[in-house]
Amino acid sequence: MSAPDLSKLKIERGATAPLRRPRRGTWLAAGAAALAAAGLFASRGAGNTPVETVTVAQAWPSQEYTLLNATGYVVAQRKAALSSKATGRLEWLGVLEGSRVKAGQTVARLESRDVSATLGQAEANVKVARANLEQGLAEQADARQALTRAQELLAQQFIAAASVDAAQARLNKATAAVSAQRAAIGAAEAGARAARVAVDQTDIRAPFDGVILTRNANVGDNITPFSSAADSKGAVVTIADMDTLEVEADVSESSLASIHNEQPVEIQLDAFPGLRLAGTVSRMVPTLDRSKATLLVKVRFHERDPRVLPDMSAKVAFLSKAVPEAQRKAVTAVQPGAIVQRGGKTVVFVVAGGHARLQPVRTGRKLGELVEIQGVKPGEQLVLQPSDKLKDGGAVAVAAK
Repeated sequence: MSAPDLSKLKIERGATAPLRRPRRGTWLAAGAAALAAAGLFASRGAGNTPVETVTVAQAWPSQEYTLLNATGYVVAQRKAALSSKATGRLEWLGVLEGSRVKAGQTVARLESRDVSATLGQAEANVKVARANLEQGLAEQADARQALTRAQELLAQQFIAAASVDAAQARLNKATAAVSAQRAAIGAAEAGARAARVAVDQTDIRAPFDGVILTRNANVGDNITPFSSAADSKGAVVTIADMDTLEVEADVSESSLASIHNEQPVEIQLDAFPGLRLAGTVSRMVPTLDRSKATLLVKVRFHERDPRVLPDMSAKVAFLSKAVPEAQRKAVTAVQPGAIVQRGGKTVVFVVAGGHARLQPVRTGRKLGELVEIQGVKPGEQLVLQPSDKLKDGGAVAVAAK
């Protein structure tokens, strides 16, 4: 076999094409295309005027009279955890959370068979004592008659004086027995009253008109108010008098000069921001919390609302004077920087759909940092500090905040 011919495998180096640099004109063409694209992109937003906006809000005229603001909680001043002096098993519970009860109404009951039996025994003892008294009175009457007959016979000298003395002693003894039996009746009646109180203590009653806040025990639980035994309960329910609700607010020590007793306030509940209730400063607790440098101020409600519940968080605005009835409602307000003059009219620019719409408005009184306004709605976006170049219907671009 002959050897292969490798001469045909030589590389032709002279046939390789030389590398070529891009021409200068090519770079210029690419740069012109990029500039054209950037110009096209810029031309699309060139007509949008950058603006800042503010939101139309609701304001309360009471802000005009506010001297100080504080936070606190709604607290019932009359509140009780109902239990029983007796110890026993809960056999009946007649209320639920939120139930309204009257003073003296039975809300729960413990087992009372043992104390009821004791009461029956005590009442029977009273009957026995009264029967003994009747017997004693009969003995006393007989002894008195015997003494009278003996005295008559002695006067006729039919009997000796010793017989009269014996009749007198018998009468004295019967009289003493009657006195003892009367005392026994009193003791028996006292025992019956004690047993009746023990039975009555198995009924748990409401001490005042109120609302059940919590239910701490269920039927079958052991109620032991004076013990910490395992698997036992103390209070059965917790009741509060809703007519005694107040707001307890902490006021900084440095702000005490701004408050005084009977000062008008306005109460706002966090749960109902649109609800404003009038009140006054009821009292100031005469001691400071050293750790917080605050004074506890209690505010009573002048207006009642069934939605107000204990432990709700609240804000209290201490006022320089009471808010007139005509100013008790919220009004529309906005920052004054959004209001301008155009053609002798007071106007604002409402932003909607990327355009600014000119809207004539009427302004009112100043409420803190806001101004009362009519002609726009709460929640609308207005241009802040609109320039003279901004026209009605002009395209705007809202600046990011």
